[in-house]
Amino acid sequence: MDELSGLLDGPRARGAFLLRCLLDPPWSVCLRDEAPLSVTAVVRGHAWLLPTGGEAVRLAPGDLAVLRGRAGSAYAVIADDPATPVQAVIHPGQVCRTPDGRELAEEMHQGVRSWGNAAVGETVLLTGAYAVDGEVGARLLRALPDVVVVRADEVDGPLVDLLAIEMVRDAPGQQAVLDRLLDLLLIAVLRAWFDRPGAEPPGWWTAQADPVVGPALRLMQHHPEHPWTVAGLADAAGVSRAAFARRFHEQVGQPPMGFLTEWRLELAADLLLEPASTVASVARRVGYGSPFALSAAFTRRRGESPKEWRARSRDTSPQAARRPSSTVSATASNTSHQSG
Repeated sequence: MDELSGLLDGPRARGAFLLRCLLDPPWSVCLRDEAPLSVTAVVRGHAWLLPTGGEAVRLAPGDLAVLRGRAGSAYAVIADDPATPVQAVIHPGQVCRTPDGRELAEEMHQGVRSWGNAAVGETVLLTGAYAVDGEVGARLLRALPDVVVVRADEVDGPLVDLLAIEMVRDAPGQQAVLDRLLDLLLIAVLRAWFDRPGAEPPGWWTAQADPVVGPALRLMQHHPEHPWTVAGLADAAGVSRAAFARRFHEQVGQPPMGFLTEWRLELAADLLLEPASTVASVARRVGYGSPFALSAAFTRRRGESPKEWRARSRDTSPQAARRPSSTVSATASNTSHQSG
């Protein structure tokens, strides 16, 4: 897998928070839910995105925004107008309250996975929030700015319209359908952003197209269990060892073995969160000869053992912190079950 696939093929959307927002002006929502990554699409009307510390951006129908959350603080406001005072705050676990603390889940409920201050809505937004538990996407997340905005004409295909249709359906397996649509939408946004003229994508992204480095990257990413060496990768690329090492460093920004070690340990961090995994099974899958070898490398690089990482990540995951009885998502989910 490549780095972009790694974000979505390891800890990809699984029961992601998805909601259709139906809004008449004036409206203003402050985001402080700490979701590591979220996607917002405008279906009808418009919205102003006001990122903390950034410039206000007006979003029109078909436009999409990817936002990186911040732990412990608000990271953006979305409103009908930059001057509209905040009326709702989204807290961790998708708990929705007024600025003075009154819960809004029930009074803003508008049907299956729908929420807002109107039954139809002059403005309609779709929002999806990831809870990226693993670390496969850490390299990608570090490469993204706090806000990525992609305009309607930069994304091919009817993904926003399809997600809007599926969002309000109540059918068997519907959550899985929505999860996959959210994945596709995120991939489309990131591809458009990375390929935009003037963008500054990370070296590992641009190096994928290099005729020498690209194939070597894919070999390491698809087969981390293989005992790769610089000489072996150079042979596969058809160049000398010295030429390969120099070109790889120039394109990616680090030596081949340094990249491989990081990739293996990021994969290991994600795989360790699978319920049936063991340190031994993960070691085999990422190219370490024994659980001890993986544990030593993992602890040296991350400052904690694989078992400590797994315990801490499970204790602090967004899912563990959710309180369904008071969340916007729970209201939508409960309605869906009742209507079935």
